[in-house]
Amino acid sequence: AIVRGSALPAFLQGVLGATGLIGIALGSMILGNLSDRHGYLFYFRLCPALIFAGAMLVWLTSSVGWLIVGLLVIGFGVGGGYSLDTDYISELMPQKWQSFMVGVAKATSSLGFFATAGISFFILKKQFRPEHWSILMLIIAALGLLTLLLRIRFRNSPRWLLTHGYAAKAQSAAEFFFGPGATIAKPAALPADSAGKDSSEILMSFFKGDNLKKVIFSGIPWACEGVGVYGVGVFLPVLIAALGIAGSDHTTGLAHVVSSVRLTAVINFFILPGFVIGLLLVRKMNLVKMLTGGFFISAIGLTILLSAYLLKWPVWVSVAAFVIFEIFLNAGPHLVTFIIPAKIYSVANRGTGSGIAAMIGKVGAILGVFFMPLLLKWGGITLVLSVCIAVSFAGAIISLIFGRIVLKTD
Repeated sequence: AIVRGSALPAFLQGVLGATGLIGIALGSMILGNLSDRHGYLFYFRLCPALIFAGAMLVWLTSSVGWLIVGLLVIGFGVGGGYSLDTDYISELMPQKWQSFMVGVAKATSSLGFFATAGISFFILKKQFRPEHWSILMLIIAALGLLTLLLRIRFRNSPRWLLTHGYAAKAQSAAEFFFGPGATIAKPAALPADSAGKDSSEILMSFFKGDNLKKVIFSGIPWACEGVGVYGVGVFLPVLIAALGIAGSDHTTGLAHVVSSVRLTAVINFFILPGFVIGLLLVRKMNLVKMLTGGFFISAIGLTILLSAYLLKWPVWVSVAAFVIFEIFLNAGPHLVTFIIPAKIYSVANRGTGSGIAAMIGKVGAILGVFFMPLLLKWGGITLVLSVCIAVSFAGAIISLIFGRIVLKTD
């Protein structure tokens, strides 16, 4: 987009950035609901297969039109993982380790952020031509294939099988995961209010009464977090360039892209310490406080960044502000929003609940990514940062209010 700005207008940049997130929103809700009804295993394998297929489609076609289709397919597969990954972990782990291990799964995504930014930087640096952009999709294809292979030797969730009346299969699955000495306690049944209902009726029940409060608490803060993680994250090289903190004032073209991606890799490195801090706190600290505090401090980091830009403060202040934003966004909202659905929904409807939360979260991400280049066009980096600050404060307030209601905390 930086190299061929005139060929990719702001609207098309927003469409391309949002397409994968639309796929995630659809995949998380649809596959989450289907997995509740038909079991996890098939969809657990289907998700990485879709990621691999979508990436290969883009690599083979190398056109913007097929890129949109490919990103939609990839996103659909990723979205399914948002519900299935938390479902498996929360149902296989001991009660006291559930939240921590769901957090570990999310925290490892930081390795992907950092590694992919680093790989992309070195590819760009080695006399990369902009017209060869589709080669970068091979990174995604390889990761999708690896994930699929790792899931071939796997079983359905013992707790899901037990809940749906498959006691013998549940016992076999438990022995597969935990060894021949594992035993199943007693069969559990589907809730009476779920019996005989079709998918649409079950989905609608989530938007009434106490379930609606759970949806708001698990979904809206996730949407606010999505603006920061994806809206800022996807366009981080572009925002760095707009702030003028990468390279010299005379750096242009692909060299400017390389400088922006280099600094992006450095900033993304601090995603991992953020997750580590969050994991150290998740078993000791109230989740609502982690969520609310993370949003507030992230907003402060962005406020410092905006002040540094407007007042022409030294570059290190801007970089430090970005680091504050990344650390506390990932220690709080980015980690906790992934944990909450598994904590507040039962086994019988966990896939649907997690899927709805992830879908709402990705709606926020879609809006953030779609409007990011347009905000840059309308009001520059000042408008972008102002909107992101406002969204972070909104996330903190909603988390505080509904978190206390749902989790019944002070």
